[in-house]
Amino acid sequence: MISVNKVFYAHSERFQMQNMNVHIKAGEIVSLIGPNGSGKSTLLRLIARLLKQSEGDIILDGKNIHMMKSADVAKQLAMLPQMHDHQLDLTVKELIEFGRGPHKSWSSRLNKEDEEIVDWALSVTNLEGYEYRLLHSLSGGERQRAWIAMTLAQRTNVLLLDEPTTFLDIVHQLEVMELVKRLNEEFGMTIIMVLHDINQAAQYSDRLLVLKRGKIQYDGIPEEVLCHEMFQHVFGIDVDIFQGNDKPFFTPKRISRRGEERCKQKSDANRRAYYH
Repeated sequence: MISVNKVFYAHSERFQMQNMNVHIKAGEIVSLIGPNGSGKSTLLRLIARLLKQSEGDIILDGKNIHMMKSADVAKQLAMLPQMHDHQLDLTVKELIEFGRGPHKSWSSRLNKEDEEIVDWALSVTNLEGYEYRLLHSLSGGERQRAWIAMTLAQRTNVLLLDEPTTFLDIVHQLEVMELVKRLNEEFGMTIIMVLHDINQAAQYSDRLLVLKRGKIQYDGIPEEVLCHEMFQHVFGIDVDIFQGNDKPFFTPKRISRRGEERCKQKSDANRRAYYH
């Protein structure tokens, strides 16, 4: 479905992604987790063709993504970035209609099929009755569902989500995650998402990719990835790990000794920079 082959990307001297290799199967839910600055969003943007690697290839359904037309990519892959404009003077329906863009010329109007797809996106995201509400009048959870509905209107097989639950309270976070699971189970969508909540990632994902400093440190099912070694190596913390009814979950105990040393070194460096 999606292959990232020997990709090299650097946006500064401090961050480099070298020899990145990832294969995503059709129908998987894959979550990218890791510390801030580890390359999660960078990898997602590379897959979405929003960034261009300097070496290697990214393959989408057997085709090099950078050899494809933008409209053809948008018919197969939709991405919802972390930040989007909450103050757009648009109704929910108008926003969702933008998702039909890759299938239309700029001058053409929506036809019956387009309208049916927009109505379907409203229904799937439980936004029926909200179509004429302005975006800025919605709650955070409702607004996020509206943006997801726009990506659904593209009718792609792949959905990329960059921190879809950020800034939402726990109820709206779970609403979004349940929607993601439903899109996968009912419509077979392949979903790749960046999440900071590791417990949510474990609960809703088939597979976890753990990144640190531009490299994949762990790759596997949640039961394999959520281990004491991973938390100590990647995050520098000690945790208690429990087995739920279906997936594992953890609670943090404290920063590990190695993590304490790293924090102290960083604090000392910041203090020296401040006073000099």
